[in-house]
Amino acid sequence: NMALTGVSTSVVDMSGNTTGLVIAKGTTAERDAISSPQAGMIRNNTETDKVEVYNGTDWRNLVEAGNAAPPLTVDYLVVAGGGGAWVGGGGAGGLLTNVGGTALSLNTATPYNVTVGGGGAGAATYSGTSANGSNSIFDSLTSIGGGFGGQNFGPAGATGGSGGGSGATTSGITSGGLGTSGQGNDGGDAPTRTSAIGGLYAGSGGGGAGSAGADGYTTGTGGGGNGGDGLQNDITGTNTYYAGGGGGGVHGDTTGVATGTGGSGGGGNAAIQPSSHGGAAGGNATANTGGGGGGGASFFAVSGFAGGSGGSGVVILKYPDAYTTSLSTGGGLTSAVDSTTVPGYKIEKITAGTGTITFS
Repeated sequence: NMALTGVSTSVVDMSGNTTGLVIAKGTTAERDAISSPQAGMIRNNTETDKVEVYNGTDWRNLVEAGNAAPPLTVDYLVVAGGGGAWVGGGGAGGLLTNVGGTALSLNTATPYNVTVGGGGAGAATYSGTSANGSNSIFDSLTSIGGGFGGQNFGPAGATGGSGGGSGATTSGITSGGLGTSGQGNDGGDAPTRTSAIGGLYAGSGGGGAGSAGADGYTTGTGGGGNGGDGLQNDITGTNTYYAGGGGGGVHGDTTGVATGTGGSGGGGNAAIQPSSHGGAAGGNATANTGGGGGGGASFFAVSGFAGGSGGSGVVILKYPDAYTTSLSTGGGLTSAVDSTTVPGYKIEKITAGTGTITFS
């Protein structure tokens, strides 16, 4: 049996050679519920199967309490802001990730640049303009903002992380904007306005990270093209779509015409075409997905017509839970840290701002 006696060289002597010491144990959630933990407190984490020690500020794995910290390896998902829509849907923001590949090896005490790109504004009126989304950055990685959707007779869909969809003209096909290699896909092409589609201008869908935007189509009564789908990523522990393109809208004198649906990953839906003279605004993309905005729609009117805005981007980092981070001040950086969903790791989701992040 183990001895439990006071001796001159120890506070308590619990020596023994045929048994072991059982210490307090429980889940991560139970650990975090401890009120006012004291420096030096130890426990066994039943989720990670590791002994933890409280160092006065954070819980650390016992083997990591001294100099034997685990390598600072970081997985990332960097999505730029999506493009705004006009008649054509906005292109999704560029998407960069190493999830499923090799993690980055980073250093403590080194400030790493981080920026979350904003979504591009949709055209406020039929005769207005839409805008590209802004870039997102982590360290040396830059994902490119999504291209804006095009207007009838105006600019074609813009180049971006994924390209914006185009609006129709009266002569020839208008090409969608080009996507950036390794980050996204092209926007759809818009058809020529002809009597075969009842005098309708059909906008195309914006490109997504997973597929190109669909062309505005000319068969039957015609209609707007769907936005390209985004890509799934499980960096947060749940497979989630990011960077879907916006759906294409329509402008013309044919009622009941279909409009484009936003791609999976936050792409905005195009407005439903009114049944009589008037306009309708396209749907905004979902925030922090990098989705493209949805195109506006009208029954030969410019009033009430507006394209949807692109969704803001996001930077998500996954790193060993032995580390903590600090964000620089003054740039509006906003983040939330999840330390429970993926055992042994922290998931930090940065949703706004620009500045630096430092690991310690």
